[in-house]
Amino acid sequence: MIRSMTAFGNARVDLEQGTLALELRSVNSRYLDLYFRLPDELRHAETPLRELLTTNLGRGKVEVRASYARNAGAELTTLDPAWLQHLATQLEAARSILPEVEAPRLAELFNWPGQRGNDALDPQVWGAACIQAAKQALTQLQEGREREGQRLAAIMLECADGVAGIVESVETHLPQLLQDHREKLANKLRESMETAFPGGFTHISGAELSERVAHEANLFALRIDVAEELARLRSHLEELRHLLGGGEGTSTKKGKADGKRGNTSGSAGKRLDFLFQEMNREANTLGSKAGSMDVTRAAMDLKLLIEQMREQAQNIE
Repeated sequence: MIRSMTAFGNARVDLEQGTLALELRSVNSRYLDLYFRLPDELRHAETPLRELLTTNLGRGKVEVRASYARNAGAELTTLDPAWLQHLATQLEAARSILPEVEAPRLAELFNWPGQRGNDALDPQVWGAACIQAAKQALTQLQEGREREGQRLAAIMLECADGVAGIVESVETHLPQLLQDHREKLANKLRESMETAFPGGFTHISGAELSERVAHEANLFALRIDVAEELARLRSHLEELRHLLGGGEGTSTKKGKADGKRGNTSGSAGKRLDFLFQEMNREANTLGSKAGSMDVTRAAMDLKLLIEQMREQAQNIE
């Protein structure tokens, strides 16, 4: 399954004591980087959350945000008048310098650290709520990753079809290119002989001329021979379609036999990146061996399509 690294998931869990909200935000990253933004009261949940995400995610920079709100009636206690007086004094001192400072609301006063009889959150209750919310948000995140991954795969498969069309066009063009070069070489030799010997071809036989043309044509054919590069490009395209789920191969059958989740092991994004490096190398070789402007343009178009696919693959997990 091809997954993007960009997605969002959130969840909310309602408890008798209050409400917990959790968000997961994922963007591109070379490795799996987890960043937690948790209140101090929920810091105890970081380790199980880290284990959950590490087990289910392969790559990406994932930010975890959690917040909570306690019900106004939960463990309601009487506010300490002395503490309120102290707070009022501090507020008046702050307003003497910053007049726009607002007074805290009643709900904030009740949720102020130390203002509830037993202010500490129950680690078991709220920790379990964090895991529950994280699982729900993770499901949403994975679904978003898969949807975006399928869109990216469709874009890359469309580019792959373009690459396949260029490869086929170059293969079709090569025999005609060789024939054109043979005719051009024969005409050039004939013109050179006529210029050097206006009397005709008495100084060189037809067999010798044909042999010279064949020899030069063979040298040209060796120089522009890109059959190996084209064959490797076709092989890379087959592997690309397999990785993106658009093709069938022996490795797919093996994956089913082994009961694995995906059609390849390891990071699909890293495999795709390596594959595009190899394809780009073949395109460069094709351009260096180009025997005509058509082949040169084909090599440039190949590099453009490969770069477009490589950019999309940067977002694949």
